[in-house]
Amino acid sequence: MKTMIQTTLQRYWNPYAVLLIAGILSALYFGLTSTVWAVTGEFTRLGGDLLKLFGVDISGWQYFDMVHLKGTTWSRPDGWIVWGMFIGALIMVLLSNSFKIRLPQQKRRYVQGLVGGIIAGFGARLALGCNLAAFFTGVPQFSFHSWIFIVATGVGTFFGAKLTKMRWWKGRPSLTRGAAKPSTVKKRVIQPYVGGTIAVLYIGLVTYFFATGQKLLGLGALFGLAFGILIERGQICFTSAFRDLFLVGRSIMAKAIIIGMAVSSVLTVIVISVYDLTPITQIAALSTFVGGVLFGLGIVMASGCETGMMYRLMEGQVLFLPVFAGNIIGATFLAYAWDHLGVYDVLVKSGAKINLLDSIGPIGAIAATLVMLGLLYTLTIYWEKRYHHKLTIKRGAEIHAK
Repeated sequence: MKTMIQTTLQRYWNPYAVLLIAGILSALYFGLTSTVWAVTGEFTRLGGDLLKLFGVDISGWQYFDMVHLKGTTWSRPDGWIVWGMFIGALIMVLLSNSFKIRLPQQKRRYVQGLVGGIIAGFGARLALGCNLAAFFTGVPQFSFHSWIFIVATGVGTFFGAKLTKMRWWKGRPSLTRGAAKPSTVKKRVIQPYVGGTIAVLYIGLVTYFFATGQKLLGLGALFGLAFGILIERGQICFTSAFRDLFLVGRSIMAKAIIIGMAVSSVLTVIVISVYDLTPITQIAALSTFVGGVLFGLGIVMASGCETGMMYRLMEGQVLFLPVFAGNIIGATFLAYAWDHLGVYDVLVKSGAKINLLDSIGPIGAIAATLVMLGLLYTLTIYWEKRYHHKLTIKRGAEIHAK
């Protein structure tokens, strides 16, 4: 029993298992609600809510009409997906007794996090989806815009990784004079009790939603909780999947994400066929590529994508407060720029909604998707081996020089 608790709460879970479960749950959520696991759409709505709170008239903003800005975040299933993820992550952090306020060593990181968050938020909404709706849950919807977004995000992340290696970005290293004193670790035994209390209260809220006939809110809150638990225990961050591959040749997260998408794609096409559901398709246009590049660049600058930001913030990493704020600011600015600055006319208007199910049929769509993901998996392995091969040669040259 003790070993099981230790494995569940004290150790992070296998990324492959976590993303496999996430892929299954995302397909199930679509089958139950006809919508997908996503977060930045709600970030945009939160921005709209704040603008209305400060008396800004947004009634004519086309983007807010498109993302269905109605009610409040507490009355929207997508709102409870977001807050459920935060709460699920917080519960697991507390149950594992690992919450701790952490400040970045360099104050410049706050600015970098805010700017990166703004760029990522703007890019995600320009592409009509982030690492979830235009990537992990977008591909299983067979929306072609997700294919473009994957390539573009890879490009943006690659250049973001190059940027963050530059000395001017890193700043001067922090040095401490003299030997550091051993830290006194205090046992925060209260955390698991707080986490357990929050879990009980939250389950009570979910039960209330279902008992009062608010099924969609109940499903949003329940699945949000599950996704929050998964991203925290699996430390799921799409930024690290790309960035670590480029910087240190680590491919575990990238491969796990690809496998999760493959499983979700198979299950989603079954759900669509059995229940005659309409897949969610977004516009594939120049905006998709530009938005994806900006998103990839921004998440590396911010040190985390939306999922990474959420669980790290719940761990007590203060840096991700400005990242969260930046995401909302960037998404809201895109909503303004959409029609007020001509973004739609220049980057989006010429595009079209392309769904592989309609274009090449269910069998062709799932085959093409699995082939694409297989190629992506192969490319990931190639890049990992290429990096380690270059590293081996470099080390050999250094040894020979000595």
